[in-house]
Amino acid sequence: MPRPIEFPSALETLCFETHGKVGLLTLNRPDRLNAMNRRMLAEMHLVLDRVEADDDIAALVLTGAGNAFCSGFDLKEQMQARPQGVAAWQKILQDDFDAIIRFWRLSKPTIAAVNGHAVASGFELALCCDLTLAAETASFGLPELKFGAGIVVMILPWLIGAKKAKEIVLTGAENIGAAEAERLGLINRVVPADALRADALETARRLTMIDPRLVTRTKAAINRGYDRMGMADALQIALDQDMLIEAEGSPDKAAFMDIVRHRGMRAALEWRDRRFACASTTAP
Repeated sequence: MPRPIEFPSALETLCFETHGKVGLLTLNRPDRLNAMNRRMLAEMHLVLDRVEADDDIAALVLTGAGNAFCSGFDLKEQMQARPQGVAAWQKILQDDFDAIIRFWRLSKPTIAAVNGHAVASGFELALCCDLTLAAETASFGLPELKFGAGIVVMILPWLIGAKKAKEIVLTGAENIGAAEAERLGLINRVVPADALRADALETARRLTMIDPRLVTRTKAAINRGYDRMGMADALQIALDQDMLIEAEGSPDKAAFMDIVRHRGMRAALEWRDRRFACASTTAP
């Protein structure tokens, strides 16, 4: 039976329980397609601190409630806050980056179980997990440039190479299906939707059967190798560029957010899609 975990304050945007030595973290804002708001980012750190410190937890599975994995950062919250200037955006984007990259840097193995749409920073979140499993119905995309935003965690080129990464990022590719994502090396494997959670938990359970010191040190060795190749510096450079993009502001994003404020997100997405109607919105 799963074992709920107590925290100093109640989790409002996440659910967390353990199955033996496996932690199961569920993004729990299904009405917002599990978009990440400030509260969720803070709660992620709270849960990950617990996972890191708890010797009874040897692996972590991440999934989403409802029909989506994660739709990225909450644009509605951003619309209401209306941040301006370098200092404001530096704080926001650094917080965004720090929460997502922790899944890569956590000493224990992390597994994303992508149960639906993984879009924008939700896609980056799935990529930052050590293993990524996806339901047959899952889809992926990085549409940020299409509405004047930048990429917070530019990890994609390090996983699939510059050519395909540039194509996906610069065209704002969306609706990349699970089978195509597996072919590109974005995920490890595709599983039936009704078996996704059980498959992810079983994969994590098998990892917990290995001496945890070996798993931790081997994961660290792989990650240090990427850092020696310059990944940590490259991610910071990309984040700095995103800070400039957001602080300077893009006319495209200003128009997009104005439509969100006055007519809603659906209308803004329709406006964006009409602008690119003559171009393919899927990765080749």
